[in-house]
Amino acid sequence: MPAIVAPKKSKSALKRARQTGPRTLKNRSVKTMLKTLTRKVEAAVAEKNADKAGTALKEAVSAITKAGKKGILHRNTASRKVSRLTRLVNSMLPSEAA
Repeated sequence: MPAIVAPKKSKSALKRARQTGPRTLKNRSVKTMLKTLTRKVEAAVAEKNADKAGTALKEAVSAITKAGKKGILHRNTASRKVSRLTRLVNSMLPSEAA
């Protein structure tokens, strides 16, 4: 019986494997940062602190949009997250119509 030989790996597959590691780490760190920024906005809204919520929202929207442009998040996902956070902060503020 011949010995089992490992399948040959193409150069492109080996390069992809090399690229995946650092990319995964970078994407994970960005997603963690986005979650932290989102929690800051939610905490400020829970405290009913309008100034803090506005500042946190501005920071979070900027980071989410950038992640969407770079492909870390899908652009529709980024847009949805921004929309939900903005709606959350606006629900805390007194409405102009009333």
